[in-house]
Amino acid sequence: MEKENEWIMCHTEDVAEAEEHTCQQQRRRRPQCMVTEVEASQLKEDTKHSENDGWESDCENQADDKRRNKEKDDESVSSSSSDVPSLDTCTPTKSVESPSSPSPFYSHTTSSCPLYPPLPPPVELDVVLVDSRLTLDIYRGGTAMLETLWENFPGKVKEVQYLRIGSEESGSLETVLDILPHLKLLRSLAIRGHCLQDSLGHPLPGILSSLPPSLSSLTLLTHLDLSFNRFTSLPPCLLSLPCLSILILSHNHLSSLPSNWGCLSSLTYLSVMGNQLCSLPASLAQLGALLTLDVSHNFLESLPEEIGELRCLKKMELSHNRLRELPETLKTLVNLRELMANSNSLRCVPEFLTKLPHLKKLDVRNNPTGRCSTPPPALPDPAQAKAGPSELHLGPSQHRFSVTPAGHHVFLPRGVELLFPEGCVGHSTELEWAETRPDRKWVCLEEHDHLLSWPLELLPHGVIFQKPVQVCMPYRQKARREIVVRRFDGSSWSKLQTWKRRGSPSNCVRPGGRRARLACCTVNHFSWFVVVSCPVRDTCLVSPEGALLVSSVNPAIKLRFLPSSTSQTRTVTLQVLQVEVSVVRELSSDSTASASPLLCLSQSPSLPYLQPVTVQVPLPPGLTGHTVDMSCLYLLHRQPDCQTWTDVTAQTPLHVTQLYVVFSVSHFSWYWLWYTTQRCVSGVVRRVYQRLRQFRVQFLVLQRKNDPEQVLLQCLPYNKVENTVQYLSGLYDGPQPSDLCELLEGEQFFAGFEKGIDISTERPDCINGRLSFIFYSHLKNHKEVYICSSQKQQGPVKGQVSFYRGEMPSDVPQEVAQKRKGPDSQWLATLPLRLPVAGGISEPRIPPLQLGDPENGYLTEANLLAISLQISQDWRNIGINLGFSYEELDRIQYKHRDNLGALVLDILFHWARRRGDTGPGAVPELIDAMTKSGRQDLADEIEDIVSLGKRKYRDSLRRVGLDTEGLLAE
Repeated sequence: MEKENEWIMCHTEDVAEAEEHTCQQQRRRRPQCMVTEVEASQLKEDTKHSENDGWESDCENQADDKRRNKEKDDESVSSSSSDVPSLDTCTPTKSVESPSSPSPFYSHTTSSCPLYPPLPPPVELDVVLVDSRLTLDIYRGGTAMLETLWENFPGKVKEVQYLRIGSEESGSLETVLDILPHLKLLRSLAIRGHCLQDSLGHPLPGILSSLPPSLSSLTLLTHLDLSFNRFTSLPPCLLSLPCLSILILSHNHLSSLPSNWGCLSSLTYLSVMGNQLCSLPASLAQLGALLTLDVSHNFLESLPEEIGELRCLKKMELSHNRLRELPETLKTLVNLRELMANSNSLRCVPEFLTKLPHLKKLDVRNNPTGRCSTPPPALPDPAQAKAGPSELHLGPSQHRFSVTPAGHHVFLPRGVELLFPEGCVGHSTELEWAETRPDRKWVCLEEHDHLLSWPLELLPHGVIFQKPVQVCMPYRQKARREIVVRRFDGSSWSKLQTWKRRGSPSNCVRPGGRRARLACCTVNHFSWFVVVSCPVRDTCLVSPEGALLVSSVNPAIKLRFLPSSTSQTRTVTLQVLQVEVSVVRELSSDSTASASPLLCLSQSPSLPYLQPVTVQVPLPPGLTGHTVDMSCLYLLHRQPDCQTWTDVTAQTPLHVTQLYVVFSVSHFSWYWLWYTTQRCVSGVVRRVYQRLRQFRVQFLVLQRKNDPEQVLLQCLPYNKVENTVQYLSGLYDGPQPSDLCELLEGEQFFAGFEKGIDISTERPDCINGRLSFIFYSHLKNHKEVYICSSQKQQGPVKGQVSFYRGEMPSDVPQEVAQKRKGPDSQWLATLPLRLPVAGGISEPRIPPLQLGDPENGYLTEANLLAISLQISQDWRNIGINLGFSYEELDRIQYKHRDNLGALVLDILFHWARRRGDTGPGAVPELIDAMTKSGRQDLADEIEDIVSLGKRKYRDSLRRVGLDTEGLLAE
């Protein structure tokens, strides 16, 4: 026993380090101890007289051969796992070998208690029981496994010396506690939580809260780990274990420690970190052999004076408590080597700590040392402290969730966060969310606005919350622009008060684990929400006493309101748009042209001023007061409801200083200061202003390398094209990007397939045979479609894709609208597209099929191909809701393990072929499967396709005069 205690003292620090990484240790195989040949022969002789002595001699020889092979394997496992310190596997004591069981035992174990994750058949006993070590904490159902082993082979289980088991499952945990007192040889026992994980990957806590008194019969027990459970006090049976040297009770609910430690005088390691301790008892001095004491992450405000009697103590962990001072008796701990007291409330570090002879590490970081002695505000009692709202992480297919009066922090895909405070609802309420494609007919953008997110719809709209709910949506950083959240109430858009923050660490969706930037607002009811960037708005209240408004974008721009300039208080807004000199010179054909920032002035209410307002702007870049030619300096003005610019230089005197120009205005609108040698300056300014609203873009037409029928169409701002092409080059191939074109934010354009190539026109986004797009500069403007030959040709088809303008926003300048009239002026770009053979392949890859019937609506092959491109990772949920078994889905997944697109296609067309002869019920079944899988967007698209087919069918009947009943009904 003395030798064992010496060994335990030398390895106490390693055990402490092992505890800090407990979650990783439970998933590794433990290193196995070696047994000498003399001990092996003796143990082999002993096992002949055990309860299993009825085995045949030939079975014994086979078992011995298998055991020897297993020992060799265990040696290699032990060498590879030597970096994991563990007391329960390396104690130098004689171990009892368990010979391998015959095949009947394997089949019995497998059928009575299957292991998870499943082990390859046949399941062997020595996988979990090696020598005298039984490891069940890494398997789901481990407690039931121990019960099965005890019922069938109690003699083998009684010889176990090292046992590890999880406490997360309540099914057989009571039976396990009844079995433990019979394991008299047990030396190391771990019954702990956080060994298994839930479906989201979160560790499961243990449910153990008490131990039976009979456990005190384990007199040889030296190591006990009960961490991550629900103990509120130390079980009394532990105080009767005379050999116990290591006790781990971390992450429980302990509120106090015993006043008498009983027979635990040989304890060398004690960890109670992560509990609810407010004080330590004076009885701690009874643990005279203690080497390591860990009481971190508790609520300790002071330490008992008796702690100085732990003369053997080498390491003491006090971090993350509320300690305000350290007792002077710590100076008697002459063997102390490490003292961790960081993250407390210590005002000073005692001088005697520096005089401890063996102290090598002292950590007092995150303490208010050197500050005034004003006591901090009272902290809440740990018993009354309330945890924050529970977190709820939803996947792409989970569109419904429930909120209780306790509150929730809900994380949606793409980085959206919803924070429901406690008491926001009076009872459990079911809510929904959905992301829809932006439609320019109802997503209205103001001038110079950029859409940064898809519209987020939160349902139901009529629910009124008792407390405001926080809605946070991700966005991309925009320099020198304001980020706002806007809400649509069904008839109009309104701006919400917005602030910015970083996303939660548990919801990192950016590459490299970076937290997303969030635009946040508070709402009392649900609706539609979008994130928009706009020119920065600087506002101030102008009273009769006067005011000064300075731009936050360019502090050189100022508005000065003199006293008595207004008779009533009004709100003034200033917006500034920066202009690139290169654009000005390119469009004006003047190498010396330059322009100051563009000003937009507005007010509410809109009333005339009693005195002029003084405006200061910087001189155009490259000019100073000494070099400026006043004959080339122009001030231009534009009304908000007009697209033309007027030269007001003659009516508005300009006062030029060394760096600025000062002028006075009497009403608010757009103002722009220009320097140019051109005499007809209004037309030049008009062209430059049009360019400010336009984006220079390029078009991509790419074909998937392993399937030329699959075509990707994309429109990108020119500065993003190079990186995108490089990223897609591994999967796609195609011609070079198109020439530069110009599009407005929210402008519609079309892609038409020409010269022998066509796509299915049975699509909601296909208008007059052309695929419809809406351009948003900060969203992905791409679609992936399947193409085919429009003519029955045997050889390859050399076609093309042309892009055309569509309807434009109503506020487009007249000059721009005139240039875009007529079929030829609507053309943007044309790119070649080649189909290797007619139909893309020499033989039909998928047999022709049509689901449903024309009268009730049907889906074609092309419709299913278009739908398959949008399913992505939801294929398994959709397959299950379509009636596939798990075995069928696994077989399809293995067949297409390297091609997700082919996997989805196989599922859809396999189902379609099975349902092809069942009549009109197939299409509703597919819509219902999409809805149940959380893909309401696909369900709506299928309904649109079916409705389009019905309408065309009825129109054809009307033309021939057959649908008389339908006409009367309508």
